[in-house]
Amino acid sequence: MTLLALAAVAALALTSTASANKYDELAAKGFRWATADGPYACVAKEDVHRMANNPGDSVELKMIEEVKAYYLTPGTIVQVTEEDSHTGTSKIRLAGITVDLWTLTKFLSKRPIKDTYGVIETPETSGLIPTASPGVNAGPTPGPGFTPLPGANPAPSGSPTSNVSPTPDQTPSPNESPTLPRSQ
Repeated sequence: MTLLALAAVAALALTSTASANKYDELAAKGFRWATADGPYACVAKEDVHRMANNPGDSVELKMIEEVKAYYLTPGTIVQVTEEDSHTGTSKIRLAGITVDLWTLTKFLSKRPIKDTYGVIETPETSGLIPTASPGVNAGPTPGPGFTPLPGANPAPSGSPTSNVSPTPDQTPSPNESPTLPRSQ
């Protein structure tokens, strides 16, 4: 084997080991990849078994219309937030869905699975972990000399002041009008 081929084999081995470690770390943090293809992510734990055991169109349609079931597709990454080994279900967080859902644990894999585009999803690429800072970016904050009119120079102004103070025990009569300070 030539030295160049040997270097290529070593680089490939290091890359695959690094990738495997990355996915092992994600699995250790509770991330899983969906293996199921269908409406097997449900709002209620009981509904998951109902969907898996009754694959009829009427049950599926009713659950989807009532927004009680969401589709899982192979390769979609989810984050497990709770496991119920007694019922064989896992509570999951799915990108783009505002509530946690339940699915059968057997529909989740600790090993990465390619999605329909042939890509292995990660929390960052799926939207599970936002990559942008939260909030609205309104752009830079204007400096103290900013004015919306070109060429205008804003004059510093203080708070408006009044030279008329009410007296606590004095009530104006109905014919009196308050005196306002004159503008200068």
